[in-house]
Amino acid sequence: MSKLRILYVASEINPFLQTSGVADFVRKLPQAMQERGMEIRILVPRFGIINERKNRLHEVVRLSGINIPVGEDEKPLVIKVASIPNAKMQVYFIDNEDYFHRKYVFHDKQNRFYADNDERAIFFCKGVIETVKKLGWSPDIVHCNDWITSLIPLYLKTTYKNDPLFKDSKTVFSIYNNSFNHKFSSDIVEKVKMMDIDDDMLDGLKSADYEGLIKMATKFSDVVIKAEDTEIEIDTLIDNGNQVNIKDNDENFTESYYNLYNELAG
Repeated sequence: MSKLRILYVASEINPFLQTSGVADFVRKLPQAMQERGMEIRILVPRFGIINERKNRLHEVVRLSGINIPVGEDEKPLVIKVASIPNAKMQVYFIDNEDYFHRKYVFHDKQNRFYADNDERAIFFCKGVIETVKKLGWSPDIVHCNDWITSLIPLYLKTTYKNDPLFKDSKTVFSIYNNSFNHKFSSDIVEKVKMMDIDDDMLDGLKSADYEGLIKMATKFSDVVIKAEDTEIEIDTLIDNGNQVNIKDNDENFTESYYNLYNELAG
């Protein structure tokens, strides 16, 4: 029996960056699954606050060089990689000069939410999928963490549904207490669109806000997990009965995920 392949996609991971509980979760769970015999890959954004020299990031030239469309523009995708100290795990970093070479993560130094965070999310989600395609690696489970990954389930169920690498992939989406109040410009729906995505599929995104992104993720994911207690009422955004309750601070949470992955892939 071949190893189960798990792709973890997240906004951050220790020890490279930590601004929320996501970083610890994405550090612990992949290693626990790897120790149980699963094959894993981890992809995160290369935010400018991550020190490349200190963390020994280097570009993977064979994976870089793709242009990712975001609205009317195309942005070059750069892929970097680094190893997690004291663990036999690598992390791939999605990078682009326009979107990620800033000294802050989602807010500027005045704590204002970046107006183009929607474009950064679109670029990141598309970049993740294209990077996995370049790797030629077919994930059984794609575990998406936090709102910046929220469009990956949509893209995998539409544009990439017949791609041999993804046609059997199942998606898990974990929601954290990282909501925001910003409202994006109304053209977010047009920017998100790709092949095989009809307008009615994006109705939930018309609010152009955090809740709209979460609606996209929960609508197209196979399983939704509320990883932390949240300030907003998440349950009202989940309408397809696919919620599983696993709290990341549960004593046996790794066992729960191990069983969930096997059940989904089976």
